[in-house]
Amino acid sequence: MNEKITTFLNSGLLDKYLLGETTSAEAEMVESHIARYPEIENTYNTLQHHLEAVAKANAVEAPENFLNNILDELDDAPVVKLNIVSKYKKWYKFSVAACVAALIFAGSSMYFYNQNQKLHNETLVVDAEIDDLRSDIAKNNAMLDNVMRQLLKLNNPETEKYIIKGNERAKDLKTVAYINPREKTSMIDVVSLPELPEEQCYQIWAELQGKMVNLGILDKADRKLRNIPYMEDALALSITIEPKGGNVIASMQNSVAQISLQ
Repeated sequence: MNEKITTFLNSGLLDKYLLGETTSAEAEMVESHIARYPEIENTYNTLQHHLEAVAKANAVEAPENFLNNILDELDDAPVVKLNIVSKYKKWYKFSVAACVAALIFAGSSMYFYNQNQKLHNETLVVDAEIDDLRSDIAKNNAMLDNVMRQLLKLNNPETEKYIIKGNERAKDLKTVAYINPREKTSMIDVVSLPELPEEQCYQIWAELQGKMVNLGILDKADRKLRNIPYMEDALALSITIEPKGGNVIASMQNSVAQISLQ
C-alpha cells in the first residue's frame, strides 16, 4: 500500500464521509479516491458493513409519537443528509420503479389478454351468425325455388283452374284447385274454411269410376298452395265433413262442396 493511500486512510475523511460530515469538496475527494484506489474502496465497504451491523445491534423501538415529534421539528431543526442513506434511497427508488414497471406490464398483459379473448368470443358469435344466415339463405332459396316451380305450374296453359265454393252448410268455404292433365299434377289452395267442432275436419275426395278416393284433409291452419294426389279421369272433386283425423269412406251426406271436372 503506497504512502498516499495510507495518508488518506489515516486522515479520517472516510469515516466522516460515512457519517455524512464531510464538506462538498471533501466528499468529492473521497468519492474520487474510492473510485481510483481498490484498497480504499475495500476499506470503505468494510467500514460501511460495520456501521450497518452496529446500527442494527443498537436499534431500539421508537417511542410512541416519535415520528410525529420529528415531523413537528422539521421546520426548525436542520436535517443531516448521510451519503449512506442517499445510497439506499436510490436503491429504494429503483426497486419502486421496477415494481411499478412490473405492475404496468402485468396490467397491460391482462388487458390485452382480455381484449384478445373478447375478440375471439365476438369472432365465434359472428361465425355462428354467418352460419345461421347461410342456412336461412339456403332455406329461403329452396322456398323461393318451390314457389317459382308452383307459379310455373299455375301459369302453364295446360293447367286448369277450378274454384270450389261451399253450399248452404258452409257458405264461407272457398278453395281453388289447379289440375294439369298433361303433367299429371294437382294442387289446391285453401282460401277460407268455416269453423268446425274440435272433433270434426274437412276432407277432400276425387270421384273416380263410381267411388270416392281420399285426397287428404283440409286444415285452415294450412292455408297455402299445396300438392294433392293427381287422379287421372277423375269426374269431380268433393269436400265433406268427417270425424277428426279423416275417414276411409266419404260421408256424402255431409258434403259441403262439389265441382265437376268434366
